[in-house]
Parts: sequence; C-alpha cells; structure tokens
Amino acid sequence: MRLKFTKMQGAGNDFVVLDGTRAPLNLSTAQLQHLGDRRFGVGADQILLVEPADAPGVDFRYRIFNGASGAEVEHCGNGARCFVRYVRGHGLTDARQVRVQTVNRVLDLTEQADGRVTVDMGVPEFEPGPMFETLALGAAGDGRSVQVMLLSMGNPHAVQRVDDVDTAPVLQDGPLIERHARFPQGVNAGFLQVLSRHAVRLRVFERDAGETLACGTGACAAVVAGIRAGWLDARVDVALRGGQLSIEWHGDHVFMTGPAETVFEGEIEL
Repeated sequence: MRLKFTKMQGAGNDFVVLDGTRAPLNLSTAQLQHLGDRRFGVGADQILLVEPADAPGVDFRYRIFNGASGAEVEHCGNGARCFVRYVRGHGLTDARQVRVQTVNRVLDLTEQADGRVTVDMGVPEFEPGPMFETLALGAAGDGRSVQVMLLSMGNPHAVQRVDDVDTAPVLQDGPLIERHARFPQGVNAGFLQVLSRHAVRLRVFERDAGETLACGTGACAAVVAGIRAGWLDARVDVALRGGQLSIEWHGDHVFMTGPAETVFEGEIEL
C-alpha cells in the first residue's frame, strides 16, 4: 500500500496528516506506529486523519492517533491548528473558519491573516472537590508528593506549579504522574512556571508520548489552572520548548492561537 502524507508541525509538536476524504483509510495499529516511527517511518508525535463530516453542522471529521502506540486519542490543540492549514492548503475548503468533529467534541478553527490559527478549545472540565489534589510519588513512605490541579480539555491533565521548568524533574516525575494509580487511563503531566500575570513557561510530559516540544491542550490546561488559582490574568503567552502559544480564558470557552506549518510532503510504502 503506497500512501501519500503531509508532515506538519505546530510549535514543534509534529504530525503526519492523511487525507481520508476521498476514500476510507483504515490503517492498522502497526501501520500507524510505522508512520510515527522516527527511525523506520516518517516520524511524528501524532497521526492526523481528515475524514468527511458525518454529523450536521460540521465541515470535517478529525481523528487523532498516537504516533508511538497507534492508539486513538481524544484531542490535540496543536494538531487542530495544522488541520485547518492542511484542508485549506490541499483545496478541501476555501473557508478560513471550519468546524470539525473530534471523538468527543466539536471545534471551531480559524486561520488568521498572518497564518496563525485560533482554535476554540471548548469549556474546561474540572474534577469535583478541592481545587488542588496531592499525589504521592515514588515508593510508599518516601515522603515525596506534588500538588496538582486536575482538569480536562477534552483529554485529562494534571498541572503543577514549579519554580523553574529548566530544573523541574519533568523526566523523573512525569512518568510517575502519567501512570499514577489515581489515573487508570493515564494523564498528561504539566509543569508550569509563572513569569508574570501574562506570561508563563511550560513543559508537558504527554500521555503515551513522553515529553514533547509543545502541547496545545496542555498549554490551555496550564493557563486555565493558573487563572483559576489566581496567578494569571485572562490572556497569557505560553513559552514552550518548540515555540509560543497565546491562550485566553474568560471563564467559558478557551481560545488558543499559534503557528502551524507544513514541513514536507511525500509517499511511504506500508
């Protein structure tokens, strides 16, 4: 099977984008993993599949698969920005604003005049109970714990505030939080450094992917957590290792604006 693809990136979060609008693409888990493999395939954090809409009021269906495991996942903000640039660039629509259906929500995507894309990420959902929850890490009785805010942006996040993301134990604690017994389905672990009420730095250890250069839903979750805790104002610039995103939250929908670029196009034998 010879498959055409487009490699894209948004703030360093990279994707293989596939067109399933003209004919169905039913790839196996092994084929998806091969596409995501950085040594034997194309290489990507996630695989994005563009499909025809199957519900009224939307323009496309948007499916997301983890590049390492091949498993389908709920949501990806950086991928959503790449999605709208892809469908416009490949002649699938000439509209600057499109509505896309994901596995668990509908997103409004708008390409700005400067090429950046704004995504209406929807309304965050919070865990019931106290604002912060304490997670014990490591072996029982070693005394290590972290305080996190738990919320969902269509996928689950646990956000903690740190003094400096450069020295934060992201690679040590990220896997412990991701697979903590508190989260049977796993969780994305965010490490948030507050610079001012309008600027933060962020690192995210993503579920099933490890640390990535950027995480759009993670940036939204971190800013929402910071606003809810009283640390941040309603509009915040988020510096990630792969680039910068702008996040706005006024207590209802969260809006994310950032870059999305095509890296190259090609074909691969599966």
